[in-house]
Amino acid sequence: MSQDTKTLLDLANRYLMQNYARAPLCLVRGEGVRVWDTDGKEYLDFVGGIAVDALGHSHPKIVGAIREQATTLLHVSNLYQIPSQIHLAKLLCEHSFADRAFFCNSGTEANEAAIKLVRKYAKDVLSTDRVDIVTMRGAFHGRTMGALSATPNEKYQHGFEPLLPGFKYVPFGDLRAAERAVDNRTAAILVEPIQGEGGVNVAPDGYLAGLRGLCDTSGALLVFDEIQTGMGRTGRLWAHQHWGVEPDVMTLAKALASGIPIGAMLAKEFCARVMLAGTHGTTFGGNPFATTVGVATVTTMLEDKLPERADRVGTYLLDRLRALRLPALREVRGKGLLIGIELDRPASGVVAACRDQGLLVLSAGDTVLRLTPPLVVDETDVDRAVEILTHVFGRSAS
Repeated sequence: MSQDTKTLLDLANRYLMQNYARAPLCLVRGEGVRVWDTDGKEYLDFVGGIAVDALGHSHPKIVGAIREQATTLLHVSNLYQIPSQIHLAKLLCEHSFADRAFFCNSGTEANEAAIKLVRKYAKDVLSTDRVDIVTMRGAFHGRTMGALSATPNEKYQHGFEPLLPGFKYVPFGDLRAAERAVDNRTAAILVEPIQGEGGVNVAPDGYLAGLRGLCDTSGALLVFDEIQTGMGRTGRLWAHQHWGVEPDVMTLAKALASGIPIGAMLAKEFCARVMLAGTHGTTFGGNPFATTVGVATVTTMLEDKLPERADRVGTYLLDRLRALRLPALREVRGKGLLIGIELDRPASGVVAACRDQGLLVLSAGDTVLRLTPPLVVDETDVDRAVEILTHVFGRSAS
């Protein structure tokens, strides 16, 4: 490690709040699926900014959109019409179930917006005491108080009590438990089609359709959190398309603008109409800069058929990993390029060992290794990643 890097790490330890368990690594440049640190070391990036960098680093169309908009107009507020925001809303609605879009700054803000929408819809249309939202154990919906209250995980909730009332938690994938939880106070069911942070847990066949049926019967809204699974990550533009089940509301963020902060809530017209002027808002959300990059991201993703590429290369990666049959690997699961490797040991040590070998991966829960490379990754990159993983597991077993 160079002296310059040591100096940066000392400054980080001195001046930054210590709320992240950051790796001792300063990344300064990226191209495609590779990044470089302050010492010039190259890494194969199978983290992709936690599923944000779907188009890879320094994609020419994204760089062009950023340059053009940065010299044109950055921000005007939602007091006025914003052409790029209108164009992005049209793109997303035309390629989804939704009729309307609301833009904000992050995934947790998108989920906050969804929580407000479902409660207002329930009170305006159903009954004033329809306030409960059913969420799933193992879920991760964000760290603001509403989204945190929807995230039944002591690791994130501990120390921040009291949480917001009105959330009921049931096991993920257990339709009977969801049936028992839904009653005449239920406003909505909120669920990730594939739990990313919770360990890359894939919804079993029939589960989302069952939740759809519960909502149709009870009048509650069905909300899909596709903040991590959306934007082609799983081999479809939206993960719920694997099961042919449409939600009433969907939340997005991460890959939507290739690293420029943005979040979105999409909804069908019948429930979107409760969000009247003054019911919700944001200062920065949907500004010209973020939504211009969002339009460039979505357009490039569709033109380059990146969901199809994620399906093809993701299947290749899954097959390569499942063929390893190493004792440390208990299960390999996922869809597209959202892949979890269940280990027989803590994932943190494997993450560090891979980093030393030039491969960036991340954990999901305590014992799951999560792979979320840019969707532009190819089979040669996959072969190199599997080679490093095999080397790391071989060393840890010896």
